Amino acid sequence: MGFVTQALWNWLMPELFHLPAISLPQTYGLLLLSRILFGFKPGGRSAAWARKRREWQQRMAGRMEHLSPEAREKFRQQMRSRCAGWGRAAEQPTESTVQQPA
Repeated sequence: MGFVTQALWNWLMPELFHLPAISLPQTYGLLLLSRILFGFKPGGRSAAWARKRREWQQRMAGRMEHLSPEAREKFRQQMRSRCAGWGRAAEQPTESTVQQPA
């Protein structure tokens, strides 16, 4: 990992940002510092996020199974209206949502 990081640094950083090339001990120091500051662990954060997401999905599924079909559909409609543009490209307004000048 150290050799790869050093090679990438020495290839990119001097050219892009006019930073000096670094030695192997400096590379290991940089890797250690990034781990301390950001907690980089292979699979660490993504695995924790996936676990939390699964737990949330299971909790929601447990709550949804106790709702009647009508209440479930009403909940879905509310969530769609609240989260309509989140994570997606903005939708084009339809004629019913565009106000005409008087």
